Amino acid sequence: MEERRPAPLLMLLALAACQNGGAGAPGDAAFPEANRPVASVVATQFSNEPAREAANEAQVVMDWAGVRPGMTVADIGAGEGYYTVRLGERVGGKGRVLAQDIDQAVLTRLGERVARDRLDNVSIKLGAPDDPRLPEASFDRVFMVHMYHEIAQPYAFLWRLRPALKPDGEVIVVDADRPTNRHGTPPALLTCELEAVGYTRTGFELRPDIGAYIARFRPSGERPDPGAIRPCPAPEPAAG
Repeated sequence: MEERRPAPLLMLLALAACQNGGAGAPGDAAFPEANRPVASVVATQFSNEPAREAANEAQVVMDWAGVRPGMTVADIGAGEGYYTVRLGERVGGKGRVLAQDIDQAVLTRLGERVARDRLDNVSIKLGAPDDPRLPEASFDRVFMVHMYHEIAQPYAFLWRLRPALKPDGEVIVVDADRPTNRHGTPPALLTCELEAVGYTRTGFELRPDIGAYIARFRPSGERPDPGAIRPCPAPEPAAG
């Protein structure tokens, strides 16, 4: 009988090193507040994995984002792992995936899934609502899928995210075009908030087949001082 290695669950649940915070790092009070509602963190409309797989959602998004074998990718707000396991398969044995969430119970379940499926290229990370806590200069792609509208402090969050990207790294956002309090983000608002923190939008596509849009951003220029960030105006109320 073939001997199986112990499931690396403890390793998967360990926190990644090299956090962006630390002594002297600016606190939330240094950043402007967002002029928009924030969706509740618990959302179920995008949790039906069989339906998402039937729409080929992850494959559509990964192809559009240019995810290739050998890349290092972060899945922020990984939840039950729909993207995490598929990213792990896509980047292969020479790639790495860091699955991050702010819910420890969700991460424990995801860690059990990762261990059960023997996804040795996947690690698990507990983040904070205002800080993804990702290691610096590490990622080719950072995915935020149907979760951006749940970020209560987007300027602080995005500012702390920037150092985690490699020089040619990109942020990939998947969301619905509707108000933030209805679990979506209007594309113009998304672009405005990322541009305020020094990102440039380099790609955008509406995808009715997956019920969302996909947007791509890259850091541009120097990361602004938190006090110099100008918040975006409140979005216009939706018609009707």
